Amino acid sequence: MIRLYVGLGNPGPQYEDTRHNAGFWYVDALARQLGVTLQPDRAYHGLVARANTPQGPVWLLQPQTFMNLSGKSVSALARFFKVNPAEVLVAHDELDLLPGQVKLKQGGGHAGHNGLRDIHAQLGDPGYWRLRLGIGHPGVKAEVAAYVLRKPPAAEREAIDKCIQQALDATPCFLQGDMAQAIARVHAQPQRPKPPRPAGPATPQDPAT
Repeated sequence: MIRLYVGLGNPGPQYEDTRHNAGFWYVDALARQLGVTLQPDRAYHGLVARANTPQGPVWLLQPQTFMNLSGKSVSALARFFKVNPAEVLVAHDELDLLPGQVKLKQGGGHAGHNGLRDIHAQLGDPGYWRLRLGIGHPGVKAEVAAYVLRKPPAAEREAIDKCIQQALDATPCFLQGDMAQAIARVHAQPQRPKPPRPAGPATPQDPAT
């Protein structure tokens, strides 16, 4: 069961709509789905909400430490409530996926993502789950820092929001601990429209009609 849902981003209105805040967008949407409101909590260095579910309490977290210190917030809450790394889901922007692509995985490296790097260091265990929300890559490594801190075009934001909705469809699986089914739902491709049926032979007309 996923007990702690973390969205990565940077605090402040100037960053609210930037690509690097895709993780915040997911947690905002999850809070609406679960009917809770995130509130500042200094003990956990972030915005926090507790949702009581039939499977037990879960926590939503948006670290307010800026991206490269995200682990300070995550580890504080996880340790206080005795949440194991395998019960943590971290939603973050992913350069290696295009807008409109989303992947769910457990463990692995941080791939240079500063938020994941600090969570690795603070938790001391890479075995947490990651919800990777594609934002695309600028194509040049030197431009990455500026790219992630810019607002995506409307079409890209819409594609990211659709991925977030797809991830929300997996919430019941996260709560039940059915991670195989959660992966299936997150990775599900939209059904392609069926091709139209070929027209049948024309019915001959009765000349008397």
